[in-house]
Amino acid sequence: MRTTQRDQCVIISGESGAGKTESTKLVLQFLATVSGQHSWIEQQVLEANPIMEAFGNAKTVRNDNSSRFGKYIDIHFNASGAIEGAKIEQYLLEKSRIVSQANEERNYHIFYCLLAGLSVDERKELELTTAGDYHYLSQGRCLTADGRNDASDFSEIRSALKVLMFKEPEIWSIFKILAALLHLGNVKYQASMLSNLEVTEIVDKENISRIANLLQLPESSLITALTTRSIVTVNERVVARLGAAQALDVRDGLVKHIYGRLFIHIVRRINDAIYKPQKGSDRRYRTSIGILDIFGFENFKSNSFEQLCINFANEHLQQFFVQHVFKLEQAEYDGQDINWRKIEFIDNQSALDLIAVRSLSIMSLIDEESIFPKGTDLTMLNKLHQNHSKNDRLYVKPKSDLSKSFGINHFAGIVMYNAKGFLEKNRDHFGSDLYELIHGSGFKFLTNLFEDSDGMDTAGRIRQTIGSKFKKSLETLMSQLQNCEPFFIRCIKPNEFKTPMSFDRDLVLKQLRYSGMMETIRIRKAGYPIRHDYADFVARYRALVPGIGPATKVDCYVAAKTICSTVFGENGDFQLGRTKVFLKDMQDLMLEQEHEKQMTRKATILQKTIRGWIQRRKYDKMRFAAVIIQKYWKSYIQRKKYKQVI
Repeated sequence: MRTTQRDQCVIISGESGAGKTESTKLVLQFLATVSGQHSWIEQQVLEANPIMEAFGNAKTVRNDNSSRFGKYIDIHFNASGAIEGAKIEQYLLEKSRIVSQANEERNYHIFYCLLAGLSVDERKELELTTAGDYHYLSQGRCLTADGRNDASDFSEIRSALKVLMFKEPEIWSIFKILAALLHLGNVKYQASMLSNLEVTEIVDKENISRIANLLQLPESSLITALTTRSIVTVNERVVARLGAAQALDVRDGLVKHIYGRLFIHIVRRINDAIYKPQKGSDRRYRTSIGILDIFGFENFKSNSFEQLCINFANEHLQQFFVQHVFKLEQAEYDGQDINWRKIEFIDNQSALDLIAVRSLSIMSLIDEESIFPKGTDLTMLNKLHQNHSKNDRLYVKPKSDLSKSFGINHFAGIVMYNAKGFLEKNRDHFGSDLYELIHGSGFKFLTNLFEDSDGMDTAGRIRQTIGSKFKKSLETLMSQLQNCEPFFIRCIKPNEFKTPMSFDRDLVLKQLRYSGMMETIRIRKAGYPIRHDYADFVARYRALVPGIGPATKVDCYVAAKTICSTVFGENGDFQLGRTKVFLKDMQDLMLEQEHEKQMTRKATILQKTIRGWIQRRKYDKMRFAAVIIQKYWKSYIQRKKYKQVI
């Protein structure tokens, strides 16, 4: 980065549970170490990680510390290579996990850490008990995660929040929100019939008082918001009672939106602490290294809208990998007239077109049905079948018309998606009743979370769907990555059972094949991954061959050829293109070693010359001083002799 003065990015990819998050930690620690400053800002960047993990990671069947969101950490360096700031972008938090978990899975770590780490007095003030007492934490029948100590993790999280400049009142406000969400999950309804319509009422009023106290809401307003909905017409506003299923959806929707807003707020506050905007004079001296840790490819027994978005993101990253490792590489060889044998590779662009690029893509059809008031999961599914069933290479239509699913042949294999709940999740509905409830709170921290009304149902405004927002954020991310020099870390999962010292050969081979690693090895072996512009090459390595002048005063092509022939021999494994020198990794390493030897030798000559000059100056000063001393001493002796004669 410092040599080329170009922004870099590290793209960490792999299946869920392959080790992407741990690799991200290691990369961050490495960058903090090599920058060599050990500054406060470095500590803040590192301390952001346990906070993000606590609020955005959870135990799943495949991974005890699964990232349920994507993040891009852009680390900024000054001209001397020291970290001077960073910025975190987050993508698509899995909000459905807050209210529902599969068997053997947990909710987000922070809830279990909160209950395990709070003092007795703090738990009493928040009226909290143990994790098993809360509906939102016990659905997966799993309250612990291997390798995690929730109590000690909570102490680390609390300390990290302080390092990131969260004040104690703000930290306590976050805990109050989390406690209120747990209590909301325990709200129970009783259904009854009224005028042939199902209506509900809340059973446990004591729990409502608890929630209202924590969120500083009027109890009556909270009960009304959780059991009714308003229908606004041209002339009037009608209040309708909710059935049991509708009431549960409203309760869960409120919890999901509050937690989602809290997560966004925490990321924003972290950025407030670690992000230092560029000044006009510093703009050309700052470079950055971005680290992308995004959710891995997922294929469960039941896959929903979240898995489609996650796998869509992975298709994008796979195409970015294919673009840089294969397409641009081979286009470069062709453009530079390099003697080269093309490598065949699997291109997933057609799958990406099917999902999101074409006008009638899967994501666009889902969005279209989400906007229609009468759109349902079934009408959406029918449209998908009508438009894509002929594309049997990529789109999978179930044999039975009764099946409410569709499939996509991703780069990592076929995934079947259950269409149930797709539109609801994509709409991410948050009604005006709940919005008014939040803004009627006396809890300023809570109302501030919702001060930006993006995503709310407000009059005269077309809401963006989750899918369209995610697609837009992905496009922004890919544009940012295109402006960087990329490095790829492929994480390979050794087995499906989360056990150490267990190697599943077939599973590993499958991952190596679909990720393109086999073709990557072939292209790295046959190709020339290192290339330099002639002028840059001559400027850096001309010291290896005596008599080659500065790059501005010589024919750089001839000079580069002379350098390569001298160092590698006439038949060395290098090629000269139209504007660049093409080398293999070994040749580049050899050049750098020779360059270092020359620099060391010339540095020694410089040191010898300077030391000789310093010693000669010392000698001249000492000789001059000795002459002065001799003069005065001789004068003293002569005066003494003269006095004796007298």
